[in-house]
Amino acid sequence: MLPAERRRRIVELVSESDGRSVEALADGLDFSKATIRRDLRELEDRGLIERSHGGAVPVTSVGRERTFGEKEVQNLDAKRAIAQRAVDELIEGQVVFFDAGTTTMQVARQMPSDSNFLSVTNSPRLAIELNDEENEVKLTGGTLRRRTRACVGPTAEAFMHRTNFDLLFLGTNALDVESGLTTPNEDEARMKELMVEKAGRVVLVADHSKIGRRSFVQFASLDDIDMFITDRPLDPSLRDEIANLGVEVVDGVVQ
Repeated sequence: MLPAERRRRIVELVSESDGRSVEALADGLDFSKATIRRDLRELEDRGLIERSHGGAVPVTSVGRERTFGEKEVQNLDAKRAIAQRAVDELIEGQVVFFDAGTTTMQVARQMPSDSNFLSVTNSPRLAIELNDEENEVKLTGGTLRRRTRACVGPTAEAFMHRTNFDLLFLGTNALDVESGLTTPNEDEARMKELMVEKAGRVVLVADHSKIGRRSFVQFASLDDIDMFITDRPLDPSLRDEIANLGVEVVDGVVQ
């Protein structure tokens, strides 16, 4: 296989699976890891892929927004592991807000059935998941965005202004030390901003694919977060940088 053909195939493989590790690319193409790493550097320089920890992901723009259905099947084991750890933060009798998202959906599915709490969300899908005979569920109302199935707009924002929450399980499209937490849509950014403002404690749940990325609109800084739960161990320098902002970092939750 010629170098140009090999690099073209790398881009295809990375795009098809929403990311590939160096090891998987080397095994699949029958080339050394060193060769693959050199290819990835060149492809990143050409703007055709983005390098990640141990591999590569498809190139993105700050304005790109995946649908709920697309995100729901990505990194599912990681999201489930994050959710299993996240529910340990629940205290009986709290008012808990669940941000709309696929990781927070997994948190909702992990909530203990015998617990007593009031759940609030801007996601009709999460509201159905949280609904049972023991606990009340409140929806913000508002305009439902088809792409993410989240309620936004003036009605939803008015609900947020007159309510307060003990605990927030928050999701994000992107996380970067300098840019903070960002998302592609301005209406959703405003809702997330209000969630953070009205919550007594904020637990960010985000898998490794969100780290080191930026999206269009900032809705919070990292120092607005109390705890960050993620699936893979963070680079030690990044972990220290986040922890120095006052965030409790719980990483490497996937066994």
